[in-house]
Amino acid sequence: MTLLVAGLVLFIATHLLRPIAPGLRNSAIAALGKPGWMALHGIASLVSLALIAYGFVQARENGGEMLYFPPKFLSHIALTLMLIASICLVAGFLPAGHIRTKLKFPILVAIKIWALAHLLANGESYSVLLFVTILAWAVILRITLKKRIANGETKLPVFVSAKYDAISVVIGLALYLVILFKLHEWLIGVAPLP
Repeated sequence: MTLLVAGLVLFIATHLLRPIAPGLRNSAIAALGKPGWMALHGIASLVSLALIAYGFVQARENGGEMLYFPPKFLSHIALTLMLIASICLVAGFLPAGHIRTKLKFPILVAIKIWALAHLLANGESYSVLLFVTILAWAVILRITLKKRIANGETKLPVFVSAKYDAISVVIGLALYLVILFKLHEWLIGVAPLP
């Protein structure tokens, strides 16, 4: 699991740098320029995702210790949660409807639901490591965003129209079905449905 751990550490370091160590980020931008910083950050992010993906596959192939054995009904709850996560994810990319304004940061909500759903359905050590780390990252990022809002560094979404809620539900459902019936097995090698 060394590569998986390395990827997760790099992911956390690159994705919490701005809220945790803004001075370090600002110094890097001053030294490299904004385009240079963005390129470096983008490369580090891609490398972290590649390490996570390859490390996860490698850990799965080597077999991980089972930390717990989820009962079958939890996989049904996980599937339901993933529908909600898909809708939240789509809402985060659209102009604000009720979903986006109520959740404030629906993409982070989607990530937290995704991680929780997968923790309910998977008890392998490598799965738990991945999903707990991503869940913790999303929680920490949400806390730091709350502080940034209070300091006026970022703004909450402003309601535009309820039609974006309907669009979120329709596209979110379509995304969910594609993931459920094809994409998850194609990308991950595991069919969500038995």
